[in-house]
Amino acid sequence: MPLYEHVLIARQDLSNAQAEGLIEHFSTVLADNGGTVKDSEYWGVRTLAYKINKNRKGHYAFLRTDAPSAAVQEMERLARLHDDVMRVLTVRVDAHQEGPSVQMQRRDDRDRGDRGDRGDRRDGERGERRDGDRRDGDRGGERRFGDRAETRGDDRGDREQRAPRADRF
Repeated sequence: MPLYEHVLIARQDLSNAQAEGLIEHFSTVLADNGGTVKDSEYWGVRTLAYKINKNRKGHYAFLRTDAPSAAVQEMERLARLHDDVMRVLTVRVDAHQEGPSVQMQRRDDRDRGDRGDRGDRRDGERGERRDGDRRDGDRGGERRFGDRAETRGDDRGDREQRAPRADRF
């Protein structure tokens, strides 16, 4: 059977027990239709990137399932009809990862990728800058283009000396 990962977002005004009850409810829906839930996680209340149905936060739940597509479609249909569920995301995967999801791992345990742990730096020390990066944060003044320098003009002084245009009145 195909492998799926589901993320459910429930309303923020539910209790933790009610949000975990939703996980059990949708797990039984999958089991009744011939699927199995391999793993489930409750991620807790998290802030949403944007408001959904006037909610700024939501209870997040994560399910790893092994189910036929008919079971997944039925679970999604019931989730969309459920008043407490705001969003459902289902993704088909080739294989489930072992252990907890990235959201549940402690920050220290996560793989840092190609960044490394940056332990070779002293406090306040930064790496070398690439060409084109500004060091002084200056927004105007002199700019270098090859062998010549140009200054950015500020025409505020010129405005005061000019006579007002007749079409502005």
